Amino acid sequence: MIPYSVTFGGISGRYASWKEATFVVVPFPVDQTTTYFAGTRNGPRAILAASSHMELFDEENKIEPYRAGIFVSTEIPVATTGPVSALKEAERRIRAITKAGKFPILLGGEHTGTAAAVTALRKKHGELTVLQLDAHTDLRDEYLGTPLNHACVGRRIVGAGAKLVQVGIRSMSEEEDRYLKKAEDVKTFYASEVRDNLADVTKGIVSSIRGNVYITIDLDVFDPGIMPAVVTPEPGGLTWFEVIDMLRDVMRSNCNVVGFDIMELAPIGGMVAPDYLAARLCYRLMGWLVARQAGK
Repeated sequence: MIPYSVTFGGISGRYASWKEATFVVVPFPVDQTTTYFAGTRNGPRAILAASSHMELFDEENKIEPYRAGIFVSTEIPVATTGPVSALKEAERRIRAITKAGKFPILLGGEHTGTAAAVTALRKKHGELTVLQLDAHTDLRDEYLGTPLNHACVGRRIVGAGAKLVQVGIRSMSEEEDRYLKKAEDVKTFYASEVRDNLADVTKGIVSSIRGNVYITIDLDVFDPGIMPAVVTPEPGGLTWFEVIDMLRDVMRSNCNVVGFDIMELAPIGGMVAPDYLAARLCYRLMGWLVARQAGK
């Protein structure tokens, strides 16, 4: 697989090579169905740029996760005709990554990319549960005339045969509310529930996920106070520590995490904190995976 012009964390040499990599990062710079505020095409580059300024020592797990190897592939090419070709290429790459025995990470870019990852991982693993951290349910059957819209990715996940567990939800349409009332393969935890009792929600999440799990994080799950650089910043979002505490328990549970993504960063010029948050979140997830493999 062809390397990108930049690496994750600014690493070099064998730690950034395909041969030595445990993790393979796929940049998905797609911004074709976002609404209200554009800019997710610049998300992957901003995350990678911010990552080069992080400390590479994981203070929680007391390790340097980059030593497991992090390869960054070239960006998914984008066609002006829509996201279909980009989704097909993302699916192809993720299938190649898993076939090689490596761990796929998608950086976005609009949330539609998650559907490609889920399709590829369903073909690889069969049964799959998707843990979606998001402000929105994304369960519309179609939006603005297309089913391949960032507002429809949750529906496409369920349509691909995966179970869906949603956390942080605080915005939906009437159509989505009706769908949730009858959906058997969707479990939803609202942001207000997290605020009222984080411990109970975390237990509920862990009890809802079994077997192979893919984690998708739409950055608008965070409160706009700490993550304003998203296409639809909904008030009342989660804090850094709430998200970290939930994910820690998920990563230390008995489930088998087979991939993750961090999506919908729309960088704001001169404001690097959101980019840095996304990079740190990505690296912390890697850290838990490396620590788990090492039995820590």
